[in-house]
Amino acid sequence: MNIQVEQLGGITIIPLEGRLDGNNAGAAEAVFLGQLAEGKGQFIFDFGNLQYISSAGLRVILVAAKKLRASKGRMICASLTEQVYDVFEMSGFTSILEIAATREEAQALLKAGA
Repeated sequence: MNIQVEQLGGITIIPLEGRLDGNNAGAAEAVFLGQLAEGKGQFIFDFGNLQYISSAGLRVILVAAKKLRASKGRMICASLTEQVYDVFEMSGFTSILEIAATREEAQALLKAGA
């Protein structure tokens, strides 16, 4: 998984592509932790091009959410594909994470502070 982090108006966008599973969850987590260590506090995880997420991938998202809560940061999961949304729903993530239909909606929510 090649993750090309984007910065947009103080928001860090982490686009996820393909599969987020045991083979590349560590790399995705390292990207997030690197950005967090640089002092970034607002994140959008863009799932628009993610076809599959495993329990290892869910763990990365949960670690990010916990670390951001502890540091008073914020993350929004955006553009979930139907399959990824179903996994989030079955795992209870839809009730504990902020989810936006699009990246643009997520940006608006972060900018509004809502």
